[in-house]
Amino acid sequence: MTVQAHIASLEKKHEVLEDELQSVLASPSTDDQEIADLKRRKLRIKDELERLKGSTRH
Repeated sequence: MTVQAHIASLEKKHEVLEDELQSVLASPSTDDQEIADLKRRKLRIKDELERLKGSTRH
């Protein structure tokens, strides 16, 4: 997998997590731990994206 393909894959995963997070936040019976887990997973992906994008700029 090329770096660009990996970046595209991570961006798609980030979008899916964002959609899932918005859906969970709209539900009144959502567990706070579930919200925290989704946010943590999104942040890990975002950090990885930034790292990959930074490495392709050099």
